[in-house]
Amino acid sequence: MDQPNNEHNDYCHTGADERKSHHSDKVKNNFISRLNRIEGQIRGLKGLIEKDTYCDDVLNQISAVQSALNSVGKLLLEQHMNTCVIERIQEGDHEVVKELMITVNKLIK
Repeated sequence: MDQPNNEHNDYCHTGADERKSHHSDKVKNNFISRLNRIEGQIRGLKGLIEKDTYCDDVLNQISAVQSALNSVGKLLLEQHMNTCVIERIQEGDHEVVKELMITVNKLIK
């Protein structure tokens, strides 16, 4: 199976007790970098509240954080679909589609 960028061939493991993704270091570092920035934005929001910042300004920052989280979620969803989901369907595990739909519904709530 041709994986995106051929960076890693063992993307998913689904055993009885363990489910893991195996992202390349490049992909993992991208996710971590984005999440670190979001973590900083959250700390900034806390500081805005502590300083009694005008509510509209805080709400705009909350919107920016939500957008950043949505962006990470979309990237992770794309990775998941292009690796784990395809792999499991090819192995005959069609329950992954039901699992994916439940997750997508949570993401778009």
